[in-house]
Amino acid sequence: MKINAILFFVFLGIISCQKKEISSINEENWSKRKAVISTKDSLEYGKSYLSIYSQIYSVSEHKTHNLTAMVSLRNISDTDTIYVLQATYHDTHGTSLRNYFKAPIYLAPLETTEIIIDEVDISGGTGSNFIFEWKIPKDCPEPLFEGIMNSTVGQQGLSFTTQSLRIK
Repeated sequence: MKINAILFFVFLGIISCQKKEISSINEENWSKRKAVISTKDSLEYGKSYLSIYSQIYSVSEHKTHNLTAMVSLRNISDTDTIYVLQATYHDTHGTSLRNYFKAPIYLAPLETTEIIIDEVDISGGTGSNFIFEWKIPKDCPEPLFEGIMNSTVGQQGLSFTTQSLRIK
């Protein structure tokens, strides 16, 4: 009986010491989407801003509530492939935290992919945001970038969305 209890606590200790991976940073997700863009292609360049909330205020400015954020990258064209050159995540103060792609990625017609900001990843704070740089064929609809923030605590759930604005 004592040996089982000791083994149980040793097992718990080992599990709690393991560093947890933040799901949105897994580079393997993006290497499968790598795109090579020819300089001969006549693609239109654009840049979009998306507000994201990894935390929101609750009760007062002294208490925050953590959120999971899903950033949805959508190609709304039903005929053309589009390219996302960069997805840069910034914190409340505008400091760049990370860029998700080392190379451009593609989205096939009507395809969607996501970036997940885990609830435990509060590095962005209450005013985090993304800057997306992208290229599309002439006369192709612009990509749509959306943020879906949610949290469930006990019996209460909270969710809301944001949409990107083209800034260039």
